[in-house]
Amino acid sequence: MSSFRNHRIIIASLFLPTTAALGESSPPTPDQHVTPDSEPAVPQVGGVGVGPLFSRAITPQLASPQSDIPNPFTRFVNIASPRPGTTPRSASTHNLASSNSNNESSSDSNSSSQIPSLDRSFTLIRPRKFQTTHQDVQHSARLQRKQSRSSSRRPTSVVRGSNSDGGYQPWHISPNTHCNGGLKNAVDSAKGRVPRRLWVGTLGSSTDGFGSGMRMAIDKRMRDMCESVPVWIPDGEFESCYDEFCHQVLWPCLHYAVPDAPKTKYFYESASFKQYRSVNQRFADVIVENYHEGDIIWVNDYHLMLLPGLLRSHPKTALAPIGFFLHVAFPSSEIFRCLSVRDSLLKGVLGADLVGFQTANYARHFRQTVSRILAYESLPKGIQVEGPVAPVSTGGEAEKEWRESAEGKKTKEKGRFVDVGVFAMGIDVHSLREKKRNPEVQYWVQLLRQRYAGMKLIVGRDKLDEIQGVRHKIEAFEHFLKANPEFQGKVVLIQVALQTTESNELAGGVSDVVARINSAFSTLTYQPVVFLHVQEVTFSQYLALLTVADAFMVTSLREGMALRTHEYVECQEERKRALILSEFTGTYSYSGFRSCFAVNPYDTRGTAKAIYQALTMSDEEAASRWQDLHNHVVTQTAQAFVTSFLTRCLRAHTEHASLSIDPSLVPPLDLPRLIPKYRHSTTRLVFVDFEGCLWVRDMSKSAMIEVVGTGRGPMVGPSEATMQVLEKLAGDPKNEIWVLSGLPVKGALERLAQRVPSVGIVAENGCFVKTREIGNRTNGQSNGARWINMVANLDFAWKGPCIEILNYFTERTPGSFVEERATSIVWRFWTGPPDSTVSIDDDPTITTPTTTTNDTSPTTATVTSSQSHYSDRSWARRQAAEAQNHIFDSLGERYGLRIVPGQNSFLVLPNNISRSTAVGTILHPGGPACSPLGGGAGVGDADYDGYWSSVTIGGGAGRTSSSTGGRVSSAVDSTLVLAIGGDEKLLRRLNELDDAETVSTSRRGTDAKWKLDPREVLGVLEALAQVR
Repeated sequence: MSSFRNHRIIIASLFLPTTAALGESSPPTPDQHVTPDSEPAVPQVGGVGVGPLFSRAITPQLASPQSDIPNPFTRFVNIASPRPGTTPRSASTHNLASSNSNNESSSDSNSSSQIPSLDRSFTLIRPRKFQTTHQDVQHSARLQRKQSRSSSRRPTSVVRGSNSDGGYQPWHISPNTHCNGGLKNAVDSAKGRVPRRLWVGTLGSSTDGFGSGMRMAIDKRMRDMCESVPVWIPDGEFESCYDEFCHQVLWPCLHYAVPDAPKTKYFYESASFKQYRSVNQRFADVIVENYHEGDIIWVNDYHLMLLPGLLRSHPKTALAPIGFFLHVAFPSSEIFRCLSVRDSLLKGVLGADLVGFQTANYARHFRQTVSRILAYESLPKGIQVEGPVAPVSTGGEAEKEWRESAEGKKTKEKGRFVDVGVFAMGIDVHSLREKKRNPEVQYWVQLLRQRYAGMKLIVGRDKLDEIQGVRHKIEAFEHFLKANPEFQGKVVLIQVALQTTESNELAGGVSDVVARINSAFSTLTYQPVVFLHVQEVTFSQYLALLTVADAFMVTSLREGMALRTHEYVECQEERKRALILSEFTGTYSYSGFRSCFAVNPYDTRGTAKAIYQALTMSDEEAASRWQDLHNHVVTQTAQAFVTSFLTRCLRAHTEHASLSIDPSLVPPLDLPRLIPKYRHSTTRLVFVDFEGCLWVRDMSKSAMIEVVGTGRGPMVGPSEATMQVLEKLAGDPKNEIWVLSGLPVKGALERLAQRVPSVGIVAENGCFVKTREIGNRTNGQSNGARWINMVANLDFAWKGPCIEILNYFTERTPGSFVEERATSIVWRFWTGPPDSTVSIDDDPTITTPTTTTNDTSPTTATVTSSQSHYSDRSWARRQAAEAQNHIFDSLGERYGLRIVPGQNSFLVLPNNISRSTAVGTILHPGGPACSPLGGGAGVGDADYDGYWSSVTIGGGAGRTSSSTGGRVSSAVDSTLVLAIGGDEKLLRRLNELDDAETVSTSRRGTDAKWKLDPREVLGVLEALAQVR
């Protein structure tokens, strides 16, 4: 599989990382090109300042309230101010507001500014505004506040721009303070691994006044200098989509605030959802226009939930790898089902190859929501989507082939599979460490320590809306001061307040609580709660706050990854103080953050108790807790997030694409071409599937009862003709024959081992390996065959609870039964007539790939299913999906299990066990194929597990690097690796070997070089056995 480094990444996010700001850069240089790093300025158009007006991807960030609107936070106590007459400090031009609300890892643009020494010229007098990118002016907003809500009104001023003839243009490029900063910082941190990228999004300001010439100029400069393409959306359309639907319907729903049903119906029937769809369509049009074959499309956040489906339905991007990542929480199905447009949103997201979430809980909620609302089959790995799918082109005329297939051929594909994964977002630790060493940060650290000497500081940074739980935090702090009077006058809560809408701010109800606490506990020299507007705090000052804090407090009622906690942990490298974290944040769901003080924000007493514990715990306990937190922060970094998501997206697309390829495009096995290569090879490794290729299982009721009653595998062994062919092949000294099976050792495989001991066997999908009996070696000794347990060191305590769960579902699913094996468990949920639908199996090792091998009756496959049969099978599949999710959620993570779905059954077995890993151990030097006496090395052996990563592509079959000494590493000898079966993962891996011949028997899309009917396998092996 090719690396995503070889692909361009198209990143779709509502706001671009950079924007076109009206006005001159500083200093104005009309004849000089403006760089993206130019210092932003607030332009004046018609005497009114115009600036960026939207928040990033969560809630709208608007201009300050009008002067006639009472706002208790218009004048906050600042950190320090210079005395009159003294020279003020040269301020940093990069403030905290220009960072993401989750991750403020932005660079200070003025690190070289002169910093005054810490002397008596600084004292605590009236608050002073520090110069930041947010000027203290009234903005003419694309979305201006009204008195009671954040609805929009069109600006009346006209934007003047020059023509696109290369003349002077009254605008410049500046950082977009409303972009998804966490995403931007993550992508920037992985720049070496993502060398080619293209951002697609909006500018975040009013654009109706931009002329066509100015738009063309902005398009060109943004593409050339910022790798960005703006999406031009009429202001009214954007306002309705962003302000009404996104933040009055979607945002509350995703954060467990049940939307009002009449309201959602009103928005659906009005223009709000129509505008949301229109905005997504405009994004799709821009991406389609700029898409080139090989690009990976990465769609971000809830503003663009329809975009993946729109891209998938377009002929040009129908075959593209598409990933969708949700940066906020996803609620349970009982909440999401309240949305009147739920079907459209879910189907839009399911247009992606990969849907990513912050936590396992959010991913589980999504799978359950899709299963219960759309009635799709939901599996632990993802969603089986029903409906026709465009076949993947193997040539260069993708659009033409898609149209021909959709309009003429009417492809028979039954659907597609969408992966659902969990990807922990993190911060750029290296970049943050560089910023901490900024002299300006150290200056503010000294100043804060002097100002708050003898006091303990609790720091928080949140939006002032209801969901962020700021009111709950302050009420808990009030209860802490009342319950512990000895801390009155000694503890200060410094709350950095992010901008939000006025309606959200009022709903948050913070002002009255702050006023009550400060009036009750303040003295002439002490104020218990200090509020700082985000515009009043530079990023250097914010880092200084995190460095000197005695505790950092997050009490969100619902939130995704709170990356500000990661920054706090990294800034506490010296002091190692406590973190107080809400149980309802996505961050807390990770085991690395369980060393924090977890609180329920609704429990005021419990939160107050956590504050007391955090401030009074010993240094040893604090250091131990911090170390656990820090280990997670430095492991789950921004770079790891980007690389893991893009790698998984490309892998998922490759797997899904191979399944969507028209089987007619794969050539049938050409035996006359294979035989010469087989004859002239000095050594040959032959891997062949047992079930479906060499042996047909008896699926009659009597046979099933025997399996369940005896607890053994099927006792009917392969036919005599099969035994003779295998014996003849194994008798050739050039051959090594391996039979791959999912059956237990006892039964049919045991009989095969007794009859043909020179054939190697892989049983239970890689859990057991029987070595070949080899004689006539150069040392004159004969090595006898033996069974090796590859999972001997694993814990199988999960089998008991797993069987209990499956027995529960067995009672409710007619005809189903549990088949317990030595190291795995199979649940056969359907034993009736086979369905013509072929499911997309992760590892098709349980059931045979065709209907003829699943039923001994020759007439069953031709009988038309009745309505009752269809209903019974649908019920069985729904029960199977529920059972898989229940097992995965309750046992999967704890015991490291994976679930392999099949057409009529599914398999539960330990992680990292498959036929593919078993073949890796066979090919590895010193593996069971080479050394039958080598013992039970296998899973957990770094060398064995890492075999595939050591294969040198293009170096010949089985050749590895010289340092490892490959299984077949001779540069002179010619080795043929022949694999025949339906395990697509194994076939795909073996394709990495130059001299491998892979043959698929699955009768579906495949990456194998050849295809073969399972009924013809024995004839092919017999023909090869005749070659000498």
